[in-house]
Amino acid sequence: MLSSEKLARYRRVVASVFGLSDAQEIDELQYQGLKQWDSLGHMALMAALEDEFTIELDIDDIIDFSSIEVGREILSKYELR
Repeated sequence: MLSSEKLARYRRVVASVFGLSDAQEIDELQYQGLKQWDSLGHMALMAALEDEFTIELDIDDIIDFSSIEVGREILSKYELR
C-alpha cells in the first residue's frame, strides 16, 4: 500500500508525463486508454517513475503495468524513496 504522500507523487508523475490536469480522473486511466499512453508514453512513464522514486522496475512489472491501479500495486512492492 502506498502512503498518501507517495500516492500524491505517483499521481503528479502520471499527470506530468501525460499532460493531464489535476482535475482529470487519473486513478481510472488504463494503458492505451488515452492517446498519450501508447508504447512510447508507457516507457516515458516507467522512466519518470524510476527517476521519481529512485527504483529500477523489473521488466515483468513494466509489462504488467496496465493501469494506474495496477501500477499502485506494483509500486507497493518496491522500497520507494
